[in-house]
Amino acid sequence: MTSRERVELALNHREADRVPLDLGASAVTGMHVSSVYALRQRMGLDPPGTPVKVVEPYQMLGEIAPDLMDALGVDVVGLGAPTNMFGFRNDGWKPWTFFDGTPVLVPEAFNTDPEPNGDILMYPEGDKSAPPSGHLPKGGFYFDTIVRQDPLEEDALTAEDNLQEFQPVSDEVVEHYRAGAERLAATGRAILANFGGTAFGDIALVPAPWLKHPRGIRDIAEWYMSTTARFDLVQEIFDRQCAIALANWEKLHRAVGDRVTAVFVTGTDFGTQHGPFISPQAYRDLFKPFHRRVNDWVHTHTNWKTFIHSCGAVSAFLDDFVDAGFDILNPVQCSAAGMDPETLKAKHGDRITFWGGGVDTQGALPFGTPDDVRRQVRERIRIFGPGGGFIFNPTHNVQAQIPVENLAAMYETLAECREYSHAD
Repeated sequence: MTSRERVELALNHREADRVPLDLGASAVTGMHVSSVYALRQRMGLDPPGTPVKVVEPYQMLGEIAPDLMDALGVDVVGLGAPTNMFGFRNDGWKPWTFFDGTPVLVPEAFNTDPEPNGDILMYPEGDKSAPPSGHLPKGGFYFDTIVRQDPLEEDALTAEDNLQEFQPVSDEVVEHYRAGAERLAATGRAILANFGGTAFGDIALVPAPWLKHPRGIRDIAEWYMSTTARFDLVQEIFDRQCAIALANWEKLHRAVGDRVTAVFVTGTDFGTQHGPFISPQAYRDLFKPFHRRVNDWVHTHTNWKTFIHSCGAVSAFLDDFVDAGFDILNPVQCSAAGMDPETLKAKHGDRITFWGGGVDTQGALPFGTPDDVRRQVRERIRIFGPGGGFIFNPTHNVQAQIPVENLAAMYETLAECREYSHAD
């Protein structure tokens, strides 16, 4: 069975030969570059000191290269935009040493010149004449967004300003996705694509760190307040954003066809550790109509499955997510309130695929013992695996400073029990 076949069966709630595995197919299912380096060293894939590429500089995610995919049995590859979160291409690689001593390769436009205090600033499109949009503290592991919010004039606010980044897709970008889909399809793995444009109100994207001079509502607190205080304006932004996105997706579908297996729709978070971030009714009023428009278009015109990433305690939204047409839920944060895996599988497992939840990245993986990790991997496969509807991935990205023994325990245990006949 090919990886693509394995994933497609799982997404159609059928058991394949084994539980499919994702690592690195999206910006929310990857691994910090220092952990990638440690894992590659542990597995003997590289001589000591061999650098790992930073393929997503905002979160400092490392490349999951084909040899690592083969060694772990990864079933999914990612098809993303031609530029990263800071608006420059991942090319012209140059060596750099991360704060913890990890040898890495970063794109040519990645700023490696520290400030006097040792911090690293990142610039949109790598242009140092623009105000910096990202800040990596000395000794830190990830960039923080630098909010660049111009003074707001209430009477001058328009939807147009917050549509600055949503434009008709260019022929160059269409070709990027076409060629990428053709290349990745040849691997035999399932393709998770991120075409962009449909993450309505994703707070990681609102400040637009890839734009040199973002206009409109870009402050995080101001945006959240605007979803209520300026409801009509935000709704207009979403309506026009949705129309642009669907026109773009129509062009992109003609280019990539059904080589794509699933498409990343949104990463807007609706949950906190302890409960919903907003009320279910607020979700229904503002977000759900646009999610339904996107999902309806996808399911009418393509064979793709649709992917929603929403952290935290989101059990109160799951019926609405399903009703809006989502096929896949990620990251399945079982440590959050109301996210008991047994309950999730029993109530929703026949209607939505759980893509994640394989290991708790806030508890067992960073702070447990290898035996703790092994127990949790076996338990999650036992719960989520039966009947399909499960893609193994840790809960969100694997973070920095994870004990390499725990990383090894996770993937070794998965290899031992991912076949359905051995799941118990």
